[in-house]
Amino acid sequence: MTAQTRHAEFTFPKGFRAQNIAMNGTKLYVRVGGSGPAVVLLHGYGETGDMWVPLAKDLARDCTVIVPDLRGMGLSAKPTGGYDKKTQGGDIAGILDVLQIERTALVTHDIGNMVGYAFAALHRDRVTSFALIDAPLPGVGPWEEILKNPLLWHFRFGGPDMERLVKGRERIYLDRFWNEFSANPRRFSEATRQHYAKLYARPGAMHAGFAQFAAFEQDAIDNRAFLAVGKLDIPVLALGGEKSFGRTMAEVMRFAASNVEEGVIPDSGHWIMEENPKATVALVRAFVDKHQ
Repeated sequence: MTAQTRHAEFTFPKGFRAQNIAMNGTKLYVRVGGSGPAVVLLHGYGETGDMWVPLAKDLARDCTVIVPDLRGMGLSAKPTGGYDKKTQGGDIAGILDVLQIERTALVTHDIGNMVGYAFAALHRDRVTSFALIDAPLPGVGPWEEILKNPLLWHFRFGGPDMERLVKGRERIYLDRFWNEFSANPRRFSEATRQHYAKLYARPGAMHAGFAQFAAFEQDAIDNRAFLAVGKLDIPVLALGGEKSFGRTMAEVMRFAASNVEEGVIPDSGHWIMEENPKATVALVRAFVDKHQ
């Protein structure tokens, strides 16, 4: 793979603009492109908004596509706090306010699911549809059983000593995620690993990543409060990688939403845009089109 090809892999289409949007006590790096009904794409841990390039290219043909880097991640600012997902749901609302977008569809992955759910629960009239991909929600459904999976030890890994352990070794730490959560680790290419490892080696990035996980206990409390208000009544698509969460995603989301469609991304583990982007784009596009 040439340097030009590697660059293209993370380059959004012509017409997309990138800007730093100040709101909610921080600044988020946000890419915006296309025209039509709005769709917000939220990434998770181990990646940034760059993961969504193939989907953004497809959706931008007839949608306004908004792709932030989450608080503390990628090229966004790295504040000391605010990593609970309720606060980050406010980040998404703030971005939409600045862009003067009232309603949007959501497409989310991993920790992006948790931020997206908080936004949808807080702003139920602003979300038209919600596709969540391959990660559970703290405190929702079988959360306590999911926590018992030994592969998820990183949920409780963090703090000053852990940050010292991984400083300068970010690639080693992240390779563990990219390898163990892939159906085929070779599909998470060397160029992609280098790209994200460089971003996670930026000052404050690993601290922010650990803070995302450290907030899960508060997220569970907040999510139970959201559930007490009632289930989401918007169309929800719960997608899991065939070799990862699979149909468990729909099991989780039926505790949180009343109108849940389920789907499985074949021949894929957790890293759906690296392992099977074609199937992921097709499933998400069909859902977005159906509920525009």
